[in-house]
Amino acid sequence: MKKSIFTTGILAILLSLGSCTSDENETTDYESAEQQNTEVSITDAPIDDTSVSATIVTITAVKVDGVEIDGFSATTVDLLQLQNGKKLSLGDIDLNVGTVSNISLVLDYDQDVNGDAPGCYVETIDGVKHELKTTTYEIKINDEVEIVSSTLNEIVIDFDLRKTIIASTESSTDEFDFVTSSELSSGLRIVNNIDAGSVSGTVSDWEDNAEKVVVFAYEKGTYTSSEAEESGASGVTFANAVTSATINSTTGSYEVNFLKEGDYEFYFASYSDEDNDGSFEFESMLSVESLTDIQLSSISISSSINLNINVRVTEN
Repeated sequence: MKKSIFTTGILAILLSLGSCTSDENETTDYESAEQQNTEVSITDAPIDDTSVSATIVTITAVKVDGVEIDGFSATTVDLLQLQNGKKLSLGDIDLNVGTVSNISLVLDYDQDVNGDAPGCYVETIDGVKHELKTTTYEIKINDEVEIVSSTLNEIVIDFDLRKTIIASTESSTDEFDFVTSSELSSGLRIVNNIDAGSVSGTVSDWEDNAEKVVVFAYEKGTYTSSEAEESGASGVTFANAVTSATINSTTGSYEVNFLKEGDYEFYFASYSDEDNDGSFEFESMLSVESLTDIQLSSISISSSINLNINVRVTEN
């Protein structure tokens, strides 16, 4: 029995020492990890409603791995002003080199930075503010980004309005609402701008086929014909698109920005406002042909590249 107790005691001491050594190593590794100062910015993908004149969100904090970014003061921003490659800097933070997958925005739904209500809302062209709310104040972004050593990193948060705001079915006064909390997390994405590329170009011969044309970027192999159907609790269409852009109704030009390195497919959809309420509804997918050497089914994006892809609509 004494031998058993002695052996057990020695084993416990060894395990304790091993645990302490492991904890010390983990702490040392964390403290000695290489860090890079990283700017954090926000941008927006468009909403499918011409009756919307502004989309306002009030951000009280931006957290990366649970730590608030330096130099950030609560800000109220109109996301509609941050399209076609425009972005707003929110501050910067020192981050460990490697993968970051825990970024969140803290919103104030009740009041903006001036103390006026509400803090988040859609404003329509008639001047009416439609309050936006969801069940959580902290939106955890369901995405990850790589922080690179020995260079200036910039995390861009893409707040995709098309995926995150829907027509309200529960209020007679507020015509818009946020999607569910889980869908809201998926409706925001992050990308390191130093590893991102963009695609721009023009769409020709579309006027006889659509009132409005939207281009959708998909990771290669992820698009299916069911994307045009409503999905999830909030009935979002084209939910798996990485991002989207609306072509300019005058020039036919478009920009798809902040694409992570990888292979993509582009699809073009026609929309119409049949009931003249300012909200465009999906009509059909468009058949288009590329007027460049780059095929729409195999678009390779690399760091800092800006591809020019002009297309022509052949039929709807």
